[in-house]
Amino acid sequence: MAHSVLVTGATGTLGHCVVPEAVGAGHRVRALSRKRRVGYTGVHWAQGDLLAGTGLDAALDGIDVVINCATQPTGGKDVTSTANLVAAARRTGVRHIVHVSIVGIDRIPLPYYKTKLRTEQVLQTSGVGHTVLRATQFHDLIRTGFAIQRFSPVLWTLRGVRFQPIDVHDVATRLVELVDDEPAGRVPDIGGPTVHSHAELGRMYLAARGSRRKTVALPVPGRIAGGFRTGANLAPDNAAGTVGFTDYLARKP
Repeated sequence: MAHSVLVTGATGTLGHCVVPEAVGAGHRVRALSRKRRVGYTGVHWAQGDLLAGTGLDAALDGIDVVINCATQPTGGKDVTSTANLVAAARRTGVRHIVHVSIVGIDRIPLPYYKTKLRTEQVLQTSGVGHTVLRATQFHDLIRTGFAIQRFSPVLWTLRGVRFQPIDVHDVATRLVELVDDEPAGRVPDIGGPTVHSHAELGRMYLAARGSRRKTVALPVPGRIAGGFRTGANLAPDNAAGTVGFTDYLARKP
């Protein structure tokens, strides 16, 4: 069934995959950006600022469903942005907000995770129909964590920590599927096809680059690392997609 869909964060890592996925599913797609943009066949760009709360009523006019991919990783800004989105959704009669979040945010005390949990709570008390999908870390994030060590003589990894990286296109597909469903609150978390230790992922990264560097597992103390060591960031019972980390690396230059 075709819906009028607004994608927030449309130029970000996830949003730029969600937009064409939603178009391909037959929806009437509008993409939100702070600046005027063009691109993507069949997509109308709306100008608005979630953090400032400007331009949102016009962007949401006639919209059935919002896929909320917008995020800013510092300063707790997501809470304000989500509150502004919810207020505009109430004013304009949006029936459903599909919101992406992160597996383990209620069990791992990262400041960013605490902010993401608060954004979920904004939705829960909003009175607007919503669906929250938590996903594990994207392949891009794992790769970036290794890439920033390019001048180190060894590749440092986190001892005792595992990840279940997921391809951003697989998350986009699931979010667009949820557009056709009724608002469901929090739905089952999703993760990538395989759980790996951080060291295993590091060796995959080095092999893809033809590097002879060694991996060294670093013990990291504290409650944040402890949360990861418990596996709170994993969703082994709901693996999604078929793109593993080595497949992802093979696509990257």
